[in-house]
Amino acid sequence: MTLTERGGLAIVTGADSGIGRAAAVALAADGFNVGITWHTDEAGAEATASEVREHGVRALIAPLDVADIPACGDVIDRLTEELGGLDVFVNNAGTGLKTPFLDVGLDEWKHVLDVDLTGAFVCIQRAARQMVRAGRGGRIIAVTSVHAHQPMVGSSAYDAAKHGLSGLMKNIALELGGSGISAVSVAPGEIATPMTGQTDQDPHGTHRAGIPMGRPGDAREVAALIAFLASPRAAYISGTSIAIDGGMLQMGPQAGAHLMSDEWRSV
Repeated sequence: MTLTERGGLAIVTGADSGIGRAAAVALAADGFNVGITWHTDEAGAEATASEVREHGVRALIAPLDVADIPACGDVIDRLTEELGGLDVFVNNAGTGLKTPFLDVGLDEWKHVLDVDLTGAFVCIQRAARQMVRAGRGGRIIAVTSVHAHQPMVGSSAYDAAKHGLSGLMKNIALELGGSGISAVSVAPGEIATPMTGQTDQDPHGTHRAGIPMGRPGDAREVAALIAFLASPRAAYISGTSIAIDGGMLQMGPQAGAHLMSDEWRSV
């Protein structure tokens, strides 16, 4: 991907709703043809594709179960072939678990790690191989979480997986920079999406005392960051994790000093 290009070829996983949908549409607005994957919501993926096509670009959709390892990588290969190449890969698909550490079952642990880390590894590796083979560089963007930086009670599996994914992206930046491939993690805080139980809600009308900005984020705000990272203007950004959380990560000592009960210790 050259610095003078507008648009290109992109794949966004988990693009049937939330951050994934917003990212696919934002990339389309910048001229990208977009491959869209979905797991359980085909209608949602079709709706995303419709929005993408409104920008005059191509949209392809494919089912993807990231926990189906290593077959999930075959989906990335097929989508890349159908698109005619790959310049930007956004690893957005993920899952979570809100269970106290002592109660997490091994099967639950494995599923979260499979989706958020091992399956992500397989998909990212396939995308990277396609980019290296094409020889024109590329961008790999992983949607992680603020919990790749700080933990939360009840999220041991999720926290471990997101820490691991963030570390993987740093390694990719080291190993593939010579091939013109950058690797960046985007770490959202609370975003108003179906995953946080805020489907179609305007976050500007929701108050959050624990977030300096006073509200959750909008998926389109995260998408704007992803689109920037996919653009020529971000060509030299690699190997880092960018939090987009309204200042939430800065609240540690401040929030701790004002907690008046031990309710935070329970899920």
